[in-house]
Amino acid sequence: MVEATGGGDTCCPGLLTAPLDEEQAVDLARVFKALGDPVRLRLLSMIASKAGGEVCVCDLTPAFDLSQPTISHHLKLLRQAGLIDCERRGTWVYYRLLPETTDRLAGLLTRPAGTPLPDRRVRAGAVS
Repeated sequence: MVEATGGGDTCCPGLLTAPLDEEQAVDLARVFKALGDPVRLRLLSMIASKAGGEVCVCDLTPAFDLSQPTISHHLKLLRQAGLIDCERRGTWVYYRLLPETTDRLAGLLTRPAGTPLPDRRVRAGAVS
């Protein structure tokens, strides 16, 4: 699971403050790989933005020109990456966002407050 600095808990450095170790990089790559597909990114957005915090798979499938097994595969990859979770109710499965993972990603990619932006004109020690 992706872990980053967040709030008062400092479990590991943010991507922009220190290099990742190998395990962190592997975990983070799995999450970004899951987000790197347009269908999965749309699914995550649909789930995250749903009023009430969860959505039935029956409401997700019609939004795509894909078969139900293909949608289920994409949802499985999002679950494996720790971005969503689900609960079966009768014949339907309901999906919800796991905000702790998206919060960790946000924290990992956020520059520490007060950190100046690098001067883009400076390259290899020379100013253009």
